[in-house]
Amino acid sequence: MRHDPPGLRALLDTIETQRSGCEMAGSPLYADVLDAVASDVVAGGTCARVLAPLADAPFGDAVLLRFLAAVHLLVLEGAEPDLASQYPSAGGQHGPAVGSLFVAAVARHEDRVVGLLDLGVQTNEVGRSVALLGGYLELARAGLPLRVLEVGASAGLNLGFDRFRYEAGDQAFGPAESRLRFVEPWLGAAPDLDVDLVVASRRGCDLDPIDPTTPAGRLRLRAYVWPDQPPRRARLDAAIAVACEHPVAVDRADAVSWLDAQLAEPSPGALTVVVHSIVFQYLPPDDRRAFLALLDDAGARASHDAPLAWLRMEPGGDRAETRLTTWPRGATELLATSAFHGPPVAWQLARPVSA
Repeated sequence: MRHDPPGLRALLDTIETQRSGCEMAGSPLYADVLDAVASDVVAGGTCARVLAPLADAPFGDAVLLRFLAAVHLLVLEGAEPDLASQYPSAGGQHGPAVGSLFVAAVARHEDRVVGLLDLGVQTNEVGRSVALLGGYLELARAGLPLRVLEVGASAGLNLGFDRFRYEAGDQAFGPAESRLRFVEPWLGAAPDLDVDLVVASRRGCDLDPIDPTTPAGRLRLRAYVWPDQPPRRARLDAAIAVACEHPVAVDRADAVSWLDAQLAEPSPGALTVVVHSIVFQYLPPDDRRAFLALLDDAGARASHDAPLAWLRMEPGGDRAETRLTTWPRGATELLATSAFHGPPVAWQLARPVSA
C-alpha cells in the first residue's frame, strides 16, 4: 500500500493554483508542466520527494515558481537538451512531451534542483516599470528631485525606470535611444508623460542581490522568465543592457533593517520614494508590520521640504494594483491596474495627486 507524501492535498492545491495562474498569465507551457508535476506527485515520483518537504509552505513563498526556475536554469545552462527542445527560451518548441520531459529532468538532477529551491524568487520584471512610472511622474509634479529606495530590488533593473523609453500616442518619456522601449503599453488613456522628472539618487536592497553585469547573474535572471514568453525575455535583455551602461547599487540587506537606516533622517530638498513591486507577499508577517510601522513613523516626520512617498505594485485579486501614499498628508490613491508582469496597464487616476 502506497503512503501519500505529507501534505499531499495542500501541495496539489498549491500546484493547481499556480497552474491556473500560469495559464491565465499566458504560459500554456508551464500549465502543461504543472499538470505533469501534479500527476507525478500523486504517483509518489521524484516531484513528490522534491516538493513534499515544502508542502505546507504558504503560497506567498512561491515554491512552484522556484521549482520551475530551477529546472529552467538547468535548461539554459545546457544541462537538459531534451527538455530544451520544448522550451522556446532555448530555441525549442512547446510540444505535448514537455510535461514528461520536465519530470524526467527533475529525476536526473534531483539533488541540484533541491539545492536551487533554497534560492528565493527574484523575477526582476521590468514591465512593472510601466505601472510604476505613472506614480513617479505624479510625484515629480511637486518639483523636487526623487530619492528612490527600492525594497526587494533583485538586480536593480527597475531602478533604471527613467532610462527606458515609453511611448503613448504623441506622448513619450525617456531617452529616444534607450535599449528598452515600451510602445503603447497602456490600455486606453495613459498618464501625462510630459513631466520633468529628476532622480537625485537611487538605491535598492535585496536578501541576495543579483549582478546583471555577470554571465551567472544574467543566466539566473533569465531562468525566472517563463520560457514561452519571448517578449518578457526581450525586455529583460534590453534592461540588462541598460544596467550594464548605468549600474545601480543594491545592498545585501533585509527590507526592515535597510529601510530603518534609509529613513532614519529626512532628506530635505528631495522627495523620498519607497518603492516595491510584487514583494510584500514574500515578507514574513512580523516584517510586514515592522515595515508599515517604519513608514508611518517616517511619514509623521515628513514635511513639504522633505516629503515621503510609498509607491507599490502588489496583487489585488487576480490583477496587480499600483497604489501611491504620500506624506505629510498621508493620502493614498489607486493609480493603475495591470497584469502581474506589467503591460498592458490600465491607468486609473483621473486627476493629479495633490502635493
